[in-house]
Amino acid sequence: MQGSFQVSQFKFRAGSAALPLLLLASCAAVGPDFKHTDGFAPSSWFGTASVAKAAQDSTPVPAPVDPNWWTLLRDDELTSLENRVAAGNLNVRLASIRFAESRSQRRIAGADQYPGLNGDGSYTREGVSNKGVLSLFGGGASSAATPTSFGSLGSSGNGVSGRSGAYPVGNTGASIPPFSLWQYGFDASWEVDFWGRVRREVESADAGVEVSAETRRGVVLDVTAELARDYVQLRGIQAQLAITQDNIGTEKESLALTQDRFRGGLTTELDVANAAAQLASTQAQIPTLEQQQDTQINAISLLLGEAPQALRAELVTAKPIPPVPPRVPVGLPSELARRRPDIRQAEAQLHEATADIGVAIGDFYPKVTLDGSFGFQALQFKNLGSWGAKQYGLGPTFSLPIFQGGRLRATLELRKTQQQEAALSYQQTVLQAWHDVNNALVAYAAEQRRHDALASSVAENRKAVELSRQRYRQGVADFLNVLESERALLQAQLALADSTTTESQNMVQLYKALGGGWETNFPEAPAAAHKA
Repeated sequence: MQGSFQVSQFKFRAGSAALPLLLLASCAAVGPDFKHTDGFAPSSWFGTASVAKAAQDSTPVPAPVDPNWWTLLRDDELTSLENRVAAGNLNVRLASIRFAESRSQRRIAGADQYPGLNGDGSYTREGVSNKGVLSLFGGGASSAATPTSFGSLGSSGNGVSGRSGAYPVGNTGASIPPFSLWQYGFDASWEVDFWGRVRREVESADAGVEVSAETRRGVVLDVTAELARDYVQLRGIQAQLAITQDNIGTEKESLALTQDRFRGGLTTELDVANAAAQLASTQAQIPTLEQQQDTQINAISLLLGEAPQALRAELVTAKPIPPVPPRVPVGLPSELARRRPDIRQAEAQLHEATADIGVAIGDFYPKVTLDGSFGFQALQFKNLGSWGAKQYGLGPTFSLPIFQGGRLRATLELRKTQQQEAALSYQQTVLQAWHDVNNALVAYAAEQRRHDALASSVAENRKAVELSRQRYRQGVADFLNVLESERALLQAQLALADSTTTESQNMVQLYKALGGGWETNFPEAPAAAHKA
């Protein structure tokens, strides 16, 4: 009776302490709390004053950034491709699937906050060894013992029912025949999160979802920027192809002119050979440019998840190089850390590493689990439904790490080191972002100055070609002057087309450095694949 009283007393005290323990479980979690930081943000964009351009040039302005920044290039075909790329690009779809995976992992981690409930049932046919534990009580001494009737044992509980009735257990020399055991019920278990270890696990999983989300956002930004660059490059190659073909027409006229003058005895065959060589040299550039055009079409097709040359009919017709706008909205410097996916990703990784420290600290503390079970057990199936067949158990389980061979301490040191690494990585990412923006602004302004100079060069070279051909017809100049002026014009025109291409590509690079806009549209296909 004394022992029974002590057990009852313990259960009473444990029940009285349940409320304070649950209140303790809702307190602040162990480990450091993560604090968001805005990072370094200067008052103005680096280099803006030193690279300011004239009013007629394309100038960065501190206006809000449009998420669909590629529309500034005013090209309907580019806009159409950009609207399709997120749904078709395989890298974006893979990133979306990984994002869905991280959300599933978050739900797995969050399940530890709630009790686990299991239903179970079993049937066992069991035979007890006569030479085992039963022999300690005299069982198995005689197999010829006469079984007593089931009713004779009645309420003594000193026997087990079987097909032959009830057999006494004790110093009677009797054995227990095989018997059946039926049971079913429910088991519940819940770890009381006193120290916040589970909450830190959930916090880490939440940060992991953020990392995955920003990774996907970064992939979308990379893909949209790459598509814009490839499209501008394609139009630049087509412009060079058109320039080359135009020069071929001009050089054919020069060749015809030298042939007429040669037949008239006004020049030598050398001029004819030089003109023919110049024409052949220019014609040799056509296959290379056509090959580059096909390569760019393939690159765009790949970005959209299409087969090679799938977009040829849509893109092979030449269109002008998308021009840069007069004003380029770049937002405010303070918005950069909130817009660039790599900065947001690095911050989420720092958050994740900080929460992992709390998880490692929580492993040093005792784990308290509330376990409970309720079910029915009977030796005969027909008795399973009776209330007298019920059985239950309820009580806490304590687990305290005493000796782990230094594993817990080493894990904590590892998590602290990883947090320091994540902090340095975040600082490096922010610093790199400002370098990217500064370099993009400088390159954007510098290419405009180069473009202006090349435009003047083309105009002057065109005059030189006209004058040299006129003087050649008059017989007061050598044909070599015509060849040199034509070569110089072709090179200047090609350089100007390349500069126009680079100018638009530099605007794309500027928006990539700025983090694009606020990309929120993602393909639905990966989500459907995830559900399947």
